[in-house]
Amino acid sequence: MPTKTHSYHKGLTSQPLLEQTIGQAFDATVANHPDALALVVRHQSIRWSYQQYQGKINQLAAGLLALGIKTGDRIGIWAPNCYEWCLTQFATAKIGAILVCINPAYRKSELEYALNKVQCKALVCAEQFKASHYLNMLQKIAPELGTSSTSKNLELERLPHLKQIIRMGDIQTAGMLNFNSVMDMANDQKIQQLDSIAQGLDPKDIINIQFTSGTTGSPKGAALTHNNILNNGKIVGLGMKLTPADRLCIPVPLYHCFGMVMGNLACITHGAAAIFPNDGFDPTLTLQTVSDEQCTALHGVPTMFIAELGCEDFASYNLSSLRTGIMAGAPCPAEIMNKVMQRMHMQEVLIAYGQTETSPVNHMTETDDPVEKRVSTVGVASPHLEIKIIDDNGETLAINQRGEICIKGYAVMRCYWDEPEKTRETIDNDGWLHSGDIGIMDEQGFVEITGRIKDMIIRGGENIYPREIEEFLFQHPDIEDVQVFGVADKKYGEAVCAWIKAKAGSTLSDADIQTFCHDEIAHFKVPKMIKFVDEFPMTVTGKIQKYKMRDEMEQQ
Repeated sequence: MPTKTHSYHKGLTSQPLLEQTIGQAFDATVANHPDALALVVRHQSIRWSYQQYQGKINQLAAGLLALGIKTGDRIGIWAPNCYEWCLTQFATAKIGAILVCINPAYRKSELEYALNKVQCKALVCAEQFKASHYLNMLQKIAPELGTSSTSKNLELERLPHLKQIIRMGDIQTAGMLNFNSVMDMANDQKIQQLDSIAQGLDPKDIINIQFTSGTTGSPKGAALTHNNILNNGKIVGLGMKLTPADRLCIPVPLYHCFGMVMGNLACITHGAAAIFPNDGFDPTLTLQTVSDEQCTALHGVPTMFIAELGCEDFASYNLSSLRTGIMAGAPCPAEIMNKVMQRMHMQEVLIAYGQTETSPVNHMTETDDPVEKRVSTVGVASPHLEIKIIDDNGETLAINQRGEICIKGYAVMRCYWDEPEKTRETIDNDGWLHSGDIGIMDEQGFVEITGRIKDMIIRGGENIYPREIEEFLFQHPDIEDVQVFGVADKKYGEAVCAWIKAKAGSTLSDADIQTFCHDEIAHFKVPKMIKFVDEFPMTVTGKIQKYKMRDEMEQQ
């Protein structure tokens, strides 16, 4: 690869982008691999070939048509990983309805905001997940459900656009339809109608809305097209070298791009099988699934891999079938990456980086990249994308200079739904999306992520990047995981704080950490405040919520 002088890189274009809708791509895979294993959902005893999967999808799509759902209608889904989620993803795509992913951890106010923000016409939901009783929350937002005489054309005061609630399971609930009853509404006429609808859909149509989990303000709905997410899934699959012989274990949540794009869409664009171990992440069930199903690929955020490696009976699972997978969602410590490659046999594991607004992957390492690059960078610009790193004035920096990462190309979202001003703040007039992430590009285009603009700690005029301190502390033999962030300080403006998860059986103290840091890192980087914890607050996708830690420490 030629060396460069400025922080700009353009991804490869040798493989053309797909000019199809998601439904067309799925049907093409079925035509080529009808009997190949497509979907396994172990906790629901589901095991379908591509042809069986297609039949179920078409049945649900026809049922939605019978219910009155039309192209362009927004359909929310609020559930953990399950076969109904997968069917809804592809059935809505077949009829051009826009799938709205609702975070399974949302509570009443967040759900009400999301449904009203994008004017969802229907909501597909589970009964409950962990401590979240979805139906109870809906009934509190919309008490009219209990006395409703209809379940097909609801009139709800606080959810004025919502006309149908489709609940999973067989129990009858007032004002709601059952998922299977909607599938039973399908008839030959509606199934035949799918072909004519498909001909009228455009790959550039918006097909998915995902709410970004911002740390300030209300969540924004990133509007993504068939072209955005279908091609991102295909390119991720190409990076992993997926074939119809591959089986991808997906313990990450479907509601996020990691599950539905890098998981489901990566599989269907390559004829691979999507294997779901459970409705939520469980390290033991994930290892058991890899072993039982002989999975060749495994996805996860670093905290998931840490948990899997930490299982007491780790050595009892046969993971020899693994070769690849994606680690993303948060920076990966080099120590963990090396353990995944060696102890989990994932020699071709890839690091991916991006954000919801880029569908989500805009950087990814390659299987033949040097190990050093795979543990220290997020790779180079993904195919068909341009990357530049800019200074505060918007000028492209020289190589090895720290600045904001910007992205341009097919993967950039259409907009934030009904947020033109926020869209303009994020995507400039030339089509560059400003990520808010800080990175450094080397002579070959490899990018190292050094932090978020808003995560940077400014202590007495010194710019401190939490990632650097985290990597240093990870070298301590008794530290399992660590998160560093800034908290308000009267003297210096901000002070460095570290939350540390110690390894089982260790007796780490504040003094031990201070001693470990002494004369090894600059004095202003040494954590002033240290808290030992058993877990970190995080989103369902495994993204650490440092703002919650910051709030707690500042209150204390």
